[in-house]
Amino acid sequence: MTIPYELSVKCLDGSEQPMEVYRGKVLLVVNVASRCGFTPQYAGLEALWRQYRERGLVVLGFPCNQFGEQEPGDEAEIGQFCRTTYDVTFPMFARIEVNGDQAHPLYRYLKSAASGVLGTEAVKWNFTKFLVDRTGSVVARYASVTKPEDLCGDIERLL
Repeated sequence: MTIPYELSVKCLDGSEQPMEVYRGKVLLVVNVASRCGFTPQYAGLEALWRQYRERGLVVLGFPCNQFGEQEPGDEAEIGQFCRTTYDVTFPMFARIEVNGDQAHPLYRYLKSAASGVLGTEAVKWNFTKFLVDRTGSVVARYASVTKPEDLCGDIERLL
């Protein structure tokens, strides 16, 4: 199974971004939130992006308000928070749902390709991370507690 590159995702500015532009890249896809105990991971995600982007890594941030309503702002507020608080420059997208009937098709794919703890499919919390190789295959899923800097070895192997 590979990333369905025919999908598109909505950017913070409302424009549509085809997933096709990421073909051939290593992707780290993360559901994020601005009012979460894991929110400081934005700094680590940005560090990964800056360290590896020239070699082909793209960090993709997908705000989600499904866990404790920890991402209540609109797209403008989310973008402002990310820029001013963590100097985020990696691609950020419009708020989505990652679980349930309204889950974005990208997340439906990611969850089916890499199950979580004890084989569960649902995303358990904010800052769950999916690592996708250059062919579009999901190679790993990481829990919220996994710090971005702990992914360097896995990322290096894919680059």
